[in-house]
Order: sequence, then C-alpha cells, then structure tokens
Amino acid sequence: MATYIVFTRESTQDRSELDIYQSKVLPTFKDHPIKVLAAYGPQQQLEGDAPEGVVIVEFPTTEAARAWYDSPAYQEVAQHRFKGARYRVVLVEGV
Repeated sequence: MATYIVFTRESTQDRSELDIYQSKVLPTFKDHPIKVLAAYGPQQQLEGDAPEGVVIVEFPTTEAARAWYDSPAYQEVAQHRFKGARYRVVLVEGV
C-alpha cells in the first residue's frame, strides 16, 4: 500500500542550515523507491494557518518510507533541517 511522508515547514529559524539541508537531501533518495509529489509549490490556504511550505513524498510501502527516513544518510542530513526550521512531519498510509 502506498505510504506518504508529508513535511510542513512551520517557520524558518536559520536559512543557512536549510540551504545545507536542501543541497544534501537529494542524494539520500538514491536506492530508495521515492517519488516526490509536491515540493514547495503554490498553496491555497483553505483552513487554519498556512505553513511556509509543504513537501509530499510517496513510497510503495510503510517499510520503504521508514527505511529512507530512518537511514543513516537521511538522518545525518536531517540534522540541518532540525537546526534550520520547525517542521511537522507525518507518515500516512494510503487507502
């Protein structure tokens, strides 16, 4: 069953750390079945507070999503995201 990880950037704390994250995240996709469905495109706020940005990535299974997210390569790069901004990150299974 398809599984999605949804990243919503709530607020930027350190732009230079986010720039490092963005420059290093793509190589972490290598050897993982990841499909980027949305990445910081235009938003239309329908309810609640709008985030600064949204990224949605698709994996074929929950196990594949966790394998990428929990991988040492991604976790090393994610440290820059943690320093650079406040995010909400949710893993959700498709129907």
